[in-house]
Amino acid sequence: MAPAGAFDAISNSRRRRVVLSLSRSSGDVPVDDLAVEIAAIENELDPSKVGSNERASVYIALTQQHLETLDGVGAVDYDDRSKTVTATDATEPLAEYIRRLQTACYKPDSEDAT
Repeated sequence: MAPAGAFDAISNSRRRRVVLSLSRSSGDVPVDDLAVEIAAIENELDPSKVGSNERASVYIALTQQHLETLDGVGAVDYDDRSKTVTATDATEPLAEYIRRLQTACYKPDSEDAT
């Protein structure tokens, strides 16, 4: 995977979430499960509370754009027929890079100093 492709692949928050999720999973992950997980994060909801509109919005974006982008650079293996995603050898190194960037850029909310 070329560095430019890797940087482009993780430039989007939904793609970063897919990579992080797959780094914690083993085997095939249904796109529907990823859509629920990502919709829960984006809407600050428990996954069991994600509605069909939130799930559908994420699912459509994943299947029409994001998973193909990640698959194209080898970050994940996306099977369009079965609508499943699997980690590749590149998934964990990318996930580690994302986690390091998140840690380096993390700034806790400052409390009001009164």
